[in-house]
Amino acid sequence: MSRRVVRQSKFRHVFGQPVKADQMYEDIRVSKVTWDSSFCAVNPKFVAIIVESGGGGAFMVLPLAKTGRVDKNIPLVTGHTAPVLDIDWCPHNDNIIASASEDTTVMVWQIPDYIPMRNLTEPVVTLEGHSKRVGILTWHPTARNILLSAGGDNVIILWNVGTGEALLTLDDLHTDLIYNVCWNHNGSLFVTTCKDKHLRIIDPRQHLVVAERFAPHEGMRPMRAVFTRDGLVFTTGFTRMSQRELGLWDPKNFEEPIALQEMDTSNGVLLPFYDPDSSIVYLCGKGDSSIRYFEITDEAPYVHYLSTYSSKEPQRGMGFMPKRGLDVSKCEIARFFKLHERKCEPIVMTVPRKSDLFQDDLYPDTPGPEPALEADEWLSGKDAEPILVSLRDGYVPVKNRELKVTKKNILDSRPPTGPRRSQSTCDTNLSRSALEELLEEIRSLRQTVQAHEKRISDLENKLCQFTNGTD
Repeated sequence: MSRRVVRQSKFRHVFGQPVKADQMYEDIRVSKVTWDSSFCAVNPKFVAIIVESGGGGAFMVLPLAKTGRVDKNIPLVTGHTAPVLDIDWCPHNDNIIASASEDTTVMVWQIPDYIPMRNLTEPVVTLEGHSKRVGILTWHPTARNILLSAGGDNVIILWNVGTGEALLTLDDLHTDLIYNVCWNHNGSLFVTTCKDKHLRIIDPRQHLVVAERFAPHEGMRPMRAVFTRDGLVFTTGFTRMSQRELGLWDPKNFEEPIALQEMDTSNGVLLPFYDPDSSIVYLCGKGDSSIRYFEITDEAPYVHYLSTYSSKEPQRGMGFMPKRGLDVSKCEIARFFKLHERKCEPIVMTVPRKSDLFQDDLYPDTPGPEPALEADEWLSGKDAEPILVSLRDGYVPVKNRELKVTKKNILDSRPPTGPRRSQSTCDTNLSRSALEELLEEIRSLRQTVQAHEKRISDLENKLCQFTNGTD
């Protein structure tokens, strides 16, 4: 009788567990906008959630420790004039977040370490260049201040947030709506999926599609794609019969997939969250109540099913914590922030271990908060691997570092307001055009006051004449 050999893997017994009720974030009105982004972004300091708001778009930022019931009057980030569609934390500064909106703009915000007293309405910089709504944002993994945005105009723009200028505009590579964009590990290439059913590997500095595959999944519904640490591309999509499907591809040979697996029948787009340190990919479907996870290896069948975390409530969105925000003392290898209709529930993925010692096989050195390149170095053709940090003693977030914007060319037609200052910095150093606006407003108010004073004086004279006449 042949015995079935079980594949050896340290991640075979990974299990998911929700936190206790008092560790959740309650009373949050999660956005109802119909867009397939994750609606949540987290880092070692904050959780940010796109929320419902009247008269424009808003998102909420909470310090991670601020669990429990959220005050209904808590200040929001409210600079956009239409719904916010995507948010993304800067990997090199835990206080900087970018937001994209239906109002066609991208805004970059400096979030203070404390909860502010009133809504944040002034971004550090507003990036204007798209002609339709902007639904996708992703920061460059190794170069400082480079942000990618993709809009409903089928255009991808790479911005230097430090100057407020567009570095590269890729306006002729996609013929239809872009579904998602993902950088490779060193930011030399990115992969895109598109409504025209093409999967493209793009070198932005060469303005070139270096590899392309038509219909990696034959269904019409949206695809998603992410790079693995070995340069392969993992995709999710639908078959012709509307079954959900996952695939693994080698960009050097797009003809045949390395792996292609059918999963189930459901409408929800599968959002892949990939951890390069463990090579585990977590699949979260919008509207699903489960998270499935797979290990990608170089042994057949290459994409190995590990397990499923199941719950009763469907998810409206999902945040994925970077590795440096995890609790290494508890063998935590991933943490999700699951959005319900009215709350955010952290879910912890753990590898069971008996020892309390640091498990260096679970925690290889991981990308830290320091960029490896400056924006102009990357633009000139340089590439660099991420600067890694050890998690042996846990990770302590860096204090608030201010993002300084030095504008080279003014993309923003509105007067630039300059960067938001941290609490310790003087707020009076406004830009010249903002000062001129303030002086103009003061002059206008003075003229109004003088006109009112003259009117009052005229009325008093009439009153005097009237009383003298009656005497």
